[in-house]
Amino acid sequence: MPRSHRPSTGHPDRSRGQALVEFVLVLPPLLLCLFGILQFGMVFADWLQVTNAARDGARKATVSRFDASGVTTVKNAAKSSVWSLNKSAMTITVTPSQPWAAGSTVTVTVKYPFSVNLLGIVVKSGNLTSTDTARIE
Repeated sequence: MPRSHRPSTGHPDRSRGQALVEFVLVLPPLLLCLFGILQFGMVFADWLQVTNAARDGARKATVSRFDASGVTTVKNAAKSSVWSLNKSAMTITVTPSQPWAAGSTVTVTVKYPFSVNLLGIVVKSGNLTSTDTARIE
């Protein structure tokens, strides 16, 4: 006997309704995961900028030995190297302070606040910190 027909259950739209219910149950955790990945990516991009700012500040310090306002020049170089961070929220420290001697080292530390926010709830917050040390020429 050929099996071309399945017996009817009387509810042809039942499987579509089941798929809709499953989709509704899976959607919130899926969206939460997606928003978490996006937030992580944004914090990672901020960390890259903080690291780049410390590196650029240290690089500027290596050639600013004779600059009377070398510390300010270093801070401005670090701030100008970021593209999307709030520059007024950055904390930049340069040690030691001037005068700098040739062959000595200078350390630039950049701190920037961050927070991971999922659907209006702050999950994690703190400071992104990067330090770079360079030798004065």
